[in-house]
Amino acid sequence: MKKALLAAALMTAGVVAHAQSSVTLYGRLDAGLEYMTGVPQGVGANGQATGSTNRFRAESGDWGTSLWGMKGVEDIGGGNKVLFQLEGSFNTMNGSGPGGGGLFNRWATVGLSNDQYGTFTMGRMLFISNGDWDFDPFGQSNWSSASLVRGRNWPQSSNNVAYQSPKVAGFDFYGQYALSNATSWNGNGTTPQGREAGAQITYTNSLFQVRGMYDEIRNPANGALYGPASTTGLVNTANAGNGVFAASREYSAFVNVFLGQFKVQGGYQAIRSAGATGVLPGQPTTLDHEWGGVTWQATPAAALIAAVYHVNGNNGAGNATIYTVGGSYNLSKRTLLDIQVATTQNSKTANYGLNANNAGTAASTDNPLPGHSQTGVYAGIQHSF
Repeated sequence: MKKALLAAALMTAGVVAHAQSSVTLYGRLDAGLEYMTGVPQGVGANGQATGSTNRFRAESGDWGTSLWGMKGVEDIGGGNKVLFQLEGSFNTMNGSGPGGGGLFNRWATVGLSNDQYGTFTMGRMLFISNGDWDFDPFGQSNWSSASLVRGRNWPQSSNNVAYQSPKVAGFDFYGQYALSNATSWNGNGTTPQGREAGAQITYTNSLFQVRGMYDEIRNPANGALYGPASTTGLVNTANAGNGVFAASREYSAFVNVFLGQFKVQGGYQAIRSAGATGVLPGQPTTLDHEWGGVTWQATPAAALIAAVYHVNGNNGAGNATIYTVGGSYNLSKRTLLDIQVATTQNSKTANYGLNANNAGTAASTDNPLPGHSQTGVYAGIQHSF
């Protein structure tokens, strides 16, 4: 009897030893001062801006989103782990939390991981289009690869299931599939999100890294691959990322080249809608978006960055280019100072701003007047924990 009890105790101890768990609290605070020209002012017909002005303001999140979260892992043995992550954004300058999506508006996931077979997660997460972050010279800062596609590159996604493969011979695969949760598979207006999905393949070695990506976002109102169109053209006042910026397919290719102290980065995205009806002149149904830039790690603490971003839309939407330079200096492993100077140059019919604003010329969108430029400078501090 004593031998049986001893054996049971040893077996229990072995199970406990395998079931190790840990929880990590982490976060990032970003704050700074921003000066911008070409800011719209005045309210005319249909809310359209009537002029331009300059603005100086305190800003949170220009270099990177302020956020906090926690993540945990439990080792259940045999190379298997249970994972979770909770993460939400906030405004450092006023302490306010996320405007939508709940307390954990960026990540709320739970899943399983195996050393050999990869990681499976479910919940709310950053949508797969955020995968261009790794190939953006400014790392999807406020003035970068999301600006000229009006935020199409950085949404969150609910009701998601995702799989990340292990790396094999330099290759790895990542995929997402998000349900609409509507009575119609793609969405029919009964839920706030249409069906979303995407996949990417990445190859990495010591000299370069390449990634190919496909993703799609469906209109929650009807499941279509085109967002709600404006009925007032360029003077729409409630044009919340309409048309191709809100619902579309995206085909992307990215590259990083590692050259000692220099990293050269580039990307191309073909954004395409389908089935659009009632589209007025100036509302694009296709976009071609590309960028290139270089980072010089001048010292272990100091980095200088230069980049160019360009977009071209059909249907008379015009084109725009962002020219930007900036850099960062690490005061420590967790704290850095940052600065960025940027300008958006618009063609006659385009009105893209430095920020990832909603479409339209209403003063509320913060876009410059059509054909006008917008220039800004930002300097701040960022601390991670």
